[in-house]
Amino acid sequence: MHFADEAEIKVQAGNGGNGSASFRREKFIPRGGPDGGNGGDGGSIILQADENLNTLVNFVSQKHFKARHGQMGLGNNKYGAAGEDLILKVPVGTIVFDAETGNQLADLIHIGEQVIVARGGLGGKGNANFKSSTRQAPDFAELGEPGEEKALKLELKLIADVAIIGYPSVGKSTLISRISNARPKIADYPFTTLVPNLGVVKVDQTDFVVADIPGLIEGAHEGKGLGIAFLKHIERAEILVHLLDLTRENLTDDFRKLNLELASYSKVLAKKKQLIVFNKTDATISEIVGQAAKDFKKYNPLFISCVTGEGMNTLLYRLKDEVLAHRRKKKTAKPKEAFKVFRPHLEIPDARNFSIEKTNEGFRITGKRIEQISIMTDISKKGAVFRMHDILEKIGAYREMKKMGGKNGDKIQIGKRTFSFMDLG
Repeated sequence: MHFADEAEIKVQAGNGGNGSASFRREKFIPRGGPDGGNGGDGGSIILQADENLNTLVNFVSQKHFKARHGQMGLGNNKYGAAGEDLILKVPVGTIVFDAETGNQLADLIHIGEQVIVARGGLGGKGNANFKSSTRQAPDFAELGEPGEEKALKLELKLIADVAIIGYPSVGKSTLISRISNARPKIADYPFTTLVPNLGVVKVDQTDFVVADIPGLIEGAHEGKGLGIAFLKHIERAEILVHLLDLTRENLTDDFRKLNLELASYSKVLAKKKQLIVFNKTDATISEIVGQAAKDFKKYNPLFISCVTGEGMNTLLYRLKDEVLAHRRKKKTAKPKEAFKVFRPHLEIPDARNFSIEKTNEGFRITGKRIEQISIMTDISKKGAVFRMHDILEKIGAYREMKKMGGKNGDKIQIGKRTFSFMDLG
């Protein structure tokens, strides 16, 4: 499977179904009234975090997604069927941005977490809803509301408890293959690992996720090597295993340079807990091991051999203790305010929340509900247009426009629709 941690897609929610303008036609009911049913709501586009995915590759080959439209209402007060929501599964750790504004809409960090990124349009009301003492035979119904369309940018930051970092060929892939169920490509040359690898480690009754990050080199934060593409995947890990190769000449210099790369990329990375681990004890002499232990004494380093298995149990139990300590700290920490993700309106907004702007040709009225009513008005029906004017009168829009010098014939722009000013008295 190919790895992709960024993708841009376009989503289109389903349109609401039109309402029905129907009348009862029964033999023994000569004065049958309106009985048009409502249209069904359009399907929404929903992103859901799935633990079985670790790449956005599915969104590289397919970039356009559409949900189903709601069905039209029918006579005899029959409602149209709602359009089915389209659920798109993404890896846990996916961040969702509005591609046009750059605003973050959601950060899906929990398994099964969902966010509605494009809301399906409301179904139009049938003419049975508009019957009143003064309008006994409405010959119009509402149109379905168009579904929302959005361009989205998806960015994946892998979620792991532990991230293994280090220079190329220090043994990161071999290590993760020994302690987890991951089976990465392993070879004796730099940059064998071209994508992050995730593995699940089980120590006694404790499970945790470990990520093997492709090798970093000096200048990684500036784009050298492969580092800049994968540094972001380290940010979510609670613990960093800094793997050093005992066969290299200057270990303190390697350690310093790699930490400088982390700090240059992110202050968050610079502050993360690091467990210093020296690999390849089988390929060096005891004097070098002793010197490394002395130079890094304050870090309480561990010494292992990924080839022979030396020190593996000590490393695993140390990781287990560190992971459990972080989990306990998370439980006792004061919870942060949840990120406000994009949500559809659960209730129809108040039409009285609007604003009016004077234009060269008349007026422009903005407001979520009044624009919604406007786009759902069937302007081919005179009764529907008069209803729109009635609403403008009831919410006080006409009163405000008159104060601003409004007169018959002035254009009133509401969303994509244009109406003519009518002085209703």
